[in-house]
Amino acid sequence: MTVVRPYVLLSAAVSVDGRLDDTSHDRLVLSNRRDLDRVDEERAAADAVLVGANTLRRDNPRLLVASAERRARRKAAGKPEHPLKVVVSGSAELPASLAFWSCGGVKLVFTVDGGLARARRTLGTLTDVVSTGPVLDWPLVLDELGRRGVERLLVEGGGMVHTQLLAQDLADELHLAIAPLLVGEAAAPMFLRPAAYPGGPTARMRLVDARPVGDVALLRFAPKDRSAKSSEVVCPCS
Repeated sequence: MTVVRPYVLLSAAVSVDGRLDDTSHDRLVLSNRRDLDRVDEERAAADAVLVGANTLRRDNPRLLVASAERRARRKAAGKPEHPLKVVVSGSAELPASLAFWSCGGVKLVFTVDGGLARARRTLGTLTDVVSTGPVLDWPLVLDELGRRGVERLLVEGGGMVHTQLLAQDLADELHLAIAPLLVGEAAAPMFLRPAAYPGGPTARMRLVDARPVGDVALLRFAPKDRSAKSSEVVCPCS
């Protein structure tokens, strides 16, 4: 049986200097109300929403569709109110006390062989747990989600997850909401880490859209649609 992998959409809000947060205890709010509503619309359109364990522990997100109208549209279309909620964790250090587990939606955890027993012991019947083998295998993650009927996957962080999916050329679309502020802290979490990205530093992703959302600039890129050089690029003078 041929497995169709889901369409993978990466979504992130960053500061102008490329940070996902600051180093304070409280979560730095980068998006505005209009942009958060846009993200809620993307959640409502997704079959699954995925985050990494660091994001889950730091932000304690619920990953639910906030809009009652959007939830109603999902139900009318024969879907559950909320998309499948997915967490990826190599260590399986996932406290059962987080809001993620106690609020609505079906949950799924991907881990590795070394974390499988811990995840099942800690989380019990709160979630299904799948190991991808000795190491985290992103193609296997996408294959398994495809087998579970996930056609559209929304990835909401964090930086390591975004980095791995982009480096392995597994992201179909990238939404980058740039907030008009500067974090300026060296230890603040970055949107992307150093990696061997496909095509290297000269491979230009296609820009699909660029528009303001309140005071936030939303950029939409097609990561798999790369060219060595854009016709609009002007070479510097010698």
